This record gives sequence, C-alpha cells and structure tokens, in this order.
Amino acid sequence: MLLFIFDMDDVLYDYDWRARMSALTELTGLGLADLRARWWHETGEVAAEAGAWTDADSYLAAFGEALGAPVDEDGWVRARAAAMTPRPEAIAAVHRAAELGTVTLLTNNNPLAGRHLRVLAPELVEVFGEHLHTSSEYGARKPDPRVFRAVLDRFGVDAADAFFADDLPENVAGAASVGITAHLYTSPAAMREAVEAFAASRTGVAAGAGAGDYERR
Repeated sequence: MLLFIFDMDDVLYDYDWRARMSALTELTGLGLADLRARWWHETGEVAAEAGAWTDADSYLAAFGEALGAPVDEDGWVRARAAAMTPRPEAIAAVHRAAELGTVTLLTNNNPLAGRHLRVLAPELVEVFGEHLHTSSEYGARKPDPRVFRAVLDRFGVDAADAFFADDLPENVAGAASVGITAHLYTSPAAMREAVEAFAASRTGVAAGAGAGDYERR
C-alpha cells in the first residue's frame, strides 16, 4: 500500500491567521497582542498541537482560562473557519493520490479543531473519509519525527512507501528524516507531479519485487 500524507493550512487551504485573530478579538474583546501573549506560544497552542490536552473539552477549558473568560465552542469554530479558503486544484491533487493509494491528513492542530475538521474543511471529507487527523491525536507535532513514525505505525506502512507534502521546509525535513518521500509545496501542479512521480517510482519497485515481497511490506 502507498500512503499519501498531506498538510492542510497553506497547502489545501489558504490560511489567514490574522483573520482568525480578528474573529477571536470580536469574540473575546482581546486584541492581537493579548491573544499572542496569553495563548499563542510554546505552552499554549503549540503544546496543544503536540497533544498536551487530549480531548476537545479540556483544550477549550484551558483556552478560556488562559484568555480570562469562557469561550463559546461554536464561536471558536467560526473564528477558525473564517481563516480558511479552499484551494480546489490542490484538493484535486489529493483526489489523484487517492486513486493511487491511501490518503490521510496530518495538520498541526489541537483536539478541538480535530473534533470539527468535517465542519472546518468540508471539501476534504469526500476524499479523506475517516482519515482526517490532527497532530494532537499523535502526541507530537510536525516537524518532530515522532509524529511521522506514529502515522506510519497507524497505517502499517513502511517509510519507503509513504509520501508527504507540506509548505514548511522544517516539516518536510522532519518527514524525510524518517525515510518518507517529502515534497515542499509550491503549487498544486508541482504537488500533483510529485504525487505521480512517487507512485511511479514505487510501482517500479513493486514490479521488481519477489513474489509476495511487496505485499508484506
């Protein structure tokens, strides 16, 4: 089996962090500087993406405590959605990958985003199905090699049979460090070409393998 792993923000969707912060300002009354100081740092959102809070409810409670007031879940989701605009051509490349193997999402995100991925990213539901996952589910965030190993373990795939696309060089390097074929996203066309090239290279390996060898990989 071939596994194709895709990032979400700034790959499959345009992501406008400042639009999200503006929406949260309307929701909480806190300005950008306060939001940064109270949550967007290593022990706040970064830790959440690495699994510091294991479920959506505990994340939302910690988020509200840090901001100094309870935060409505629906409002949080609306603020997140306000930052996202789909990239149809990039999503089409995922559809092509799904014809060649199994596709899964790996986005640095918290468990509340994970709970609502089907609402936040409805364009992905058809192609990814049940394989919409956040880094928080794996207990590590990109570029930590542990998150990539956890994805491989989840799907029972060798690194040589996995492809990963992300817009951040450090995340691409993290995937490559465990043996995954890693593509730095620059455009939908280039990503689709990389998907095709990877699949062609692994098909060649499969054709040259001994009887049953490839199926046991």
